[in-house]
Amino acid sequence: MIKQPSITIIGGGPGGYVAAIRAAQLGADVTLVEKKKLGGTCLNVGCIPTKVLLHTAEIYKMLERSNELGLAVGMVKIELLALMTRKKYVVDKLINGVDLLMRTNGIKVIYGTASFENPKEIKVKHNDGKIKTIKSDYYILATGSKPYKPPIEGIDFPGVITSTEALDITEIYDSMIIVGGGVIGVEFASIYASFGCNVTIVEMMPEILPNMDEEMVNILKRKLIKDGIQILNSAKVIKIVNEGSGLNVIINRNGLEIKINAHKVLVAVGREINTMGLGLENTAVKMERSKIIVNDKLETNDKIIYAIGDCTGINMLAHVASAQGIIAAENIMGLDVKMDYKTVPSCIYTTPEMASVGLTENQARAKGYELNIGKFPLVGNGKSIIIEETEGLIKVISEKKYGEILGLHIVGPRATDLIAVGALALRLEATVDEIISTIHAHPTIGESILEASLDTKNLAIHIPAKTF
Repeated sequence: MIKQPSITIIGGGPGGYVAAIRAAQLGADVTLVEKKKLGGTCLNVGCIPTKVLLHTAEIYKMLERSNELGLAVGMVKIELLALMTRKKYVVDKLINGVDLLMRTNGIKVIYGTASFENPKEIKVKHNDGKIKTIKSDYYILATGSKPYKPPIEGIDFPGVITSTEALDITEIYDSMIIVGGGVIGVEFASIYASFGCNVTIVEMMPEILPNMDEEMVNILKRKLIKDGIQILNSAKVIKIVNEGSGLNVIINRNGLEIKINAHKVLVAVGREINTMGLGLENTAVKMERSKIIVNDKLETNDKIIYAIGDCTGINMLAHVASAQGIIAAENIMGLDVKMDYKTVPSCIYTTPEMASVGLTENQARAKGYELNIGKFPLVGNGKSIIIEETEGLIKVISEKKYGEILGLHIVGPRATDLIAVGALALRLEATVDEIISTIHAHPTIGESILEASLDTKNLAIHIPAKTF
């Protein structure tokens, strides 16, 4: 019998545990080392608990207008203790699920901290204090990231929090300043504003969500402002001052110094890669600052060491880490596959949701494509009208010659579910004609993708005819 390779994976987040399962499916002898809890940031203090809060916020806002929906509902209020209990229940249920997957796939899990002694050997300090040396044929690094705290004066004052602390809500604050208008900042703004907090987003760039399609961002931005969220673009935080009556954030905006007071300050300017203490200096792994350099097979410069997820700094999303984990495991087991980032969707779980895959309009034009762009506003969609969520748009970007779909962008209800259609279209190099010839169910929000595809040819059915 041929001996299957041994693989040790460092980090049990959505990259690490998925890599462990795929490697075990292929017959490897797998050990996973996790410092805290299975599931990593995403499951414990990221994607999952954030979406629990966003789901409650969405329902809360819906119930506030229950009369419009034909419902007689008494006073609705947020029960924070119950909400925090539910958040813990969801997280614990999923952690237990991952633990079950480890056991049923024969994966050995060690709780502790790992570091390389040499390229082929790691030292693991167990959480109970015991130290063990592990020697494996291969290693996969999946050490993730943590909230980044920029060097701003006053950032360590009590009341200045990160996304981790923002998930544990013990009271509804009167006011909050969120430093950073990326995905994390915008989602927390949506949560806290829905619960009645006066929220201000301070973003250094000219626009929030700078990597998303500009037209779609403007739609979401209008809705956030309508919901009472103040947005200050092109604004840099100079310092944070504690003057006894809350926290004062001093910002510079277009050369003017502004002071804003708030109960809490949430710093959401990005994430910092976790590679300190791994002992990578004892290996041939090549680094660029804190991130680990990998090729499209997820190999590092040291061919028995692979890296996946946030620690590569390529695309810091949970679903990217999982995909990379599968690719790394398959390459170790001899399948010779490569990572392709063409179909990576970006999702924002605000109300309305926003999702994007492929090229934005500006990116497509910068690449020299001649474009046909189709749009369908959700105010013309029956299902959107039924659920009273009509502030949204479907946008299909296609190249002119063959009609190949280059990008799909959605603002609206369940955008994060619908974006899978666009990802599949990109994977199959589908054309708008293939979307058009596919019968879509009615009434659904998804049929708006059909309408937007028709609009690339000025043939949309449920848009008033264009006159020229």
